[in-house]
Amino acid sequence: MPLSLHAAFVPSALQMLGATRKLVDKAESWCGEQGCGQDALVGARLTDDMLAFDYQVKSVAVHTQGAIEGVRAGVFSPDMSVPPATFEAMRTKLDEAMGALESVSADEMESWIGRPMRFVMRERALDFTTEEFLLSFSQPNFYFHAATAYDILRMKGLPLAKRDFMGKLRIKRD
Repeated sequence: MPLSLHAAFVPSALQMLGATRKLVDKAESWCGEQGCGQDALVGARLTDDMLAFDYQVKSVAVHTQGAIEGVRAGVFSPDMSVPPATFEAMRTKLDEAMGALESVSADEMESWIGRPMRFVMRERALDFTTEEFLLSFSQPNFYFHAATAYDILRMKGLPLAKRDFMGKLRIKRD
């Protein structure tokens, strides 16, 4: 049986949303242990020309839930809204994205295959099919932003391991 678009996108998106949510929990816990405010991590960046932890977390949601909303509309543009400024707001954003992804059916996603999809940023536009957009644009983006959020926390000294990035694995159950 060939892999469906739903199977290729949704489970991985949910895995990264869940892993990122746990990173937010660990960040909050670490701040409590260190006696520092959440601002020590919320605005942290790997380097001056990269966006902060809050933006990275927001972007995991944007390239999962936002990608699905974009596909339904036939167009996706970057979300330029202000990122969530607190750990609680980040969790809410990620939880909403998980709920949205969990509600997408395989049948609905399969009906999108071959449909035109456009990415628009300022005056620039890129044309895709839905499956090309989800698998070659949105999926690499949500992995990038999840990895960058993880990297920021590691750089700041949080005791994280690879399993914290990986999240809940989808292992065979007998």
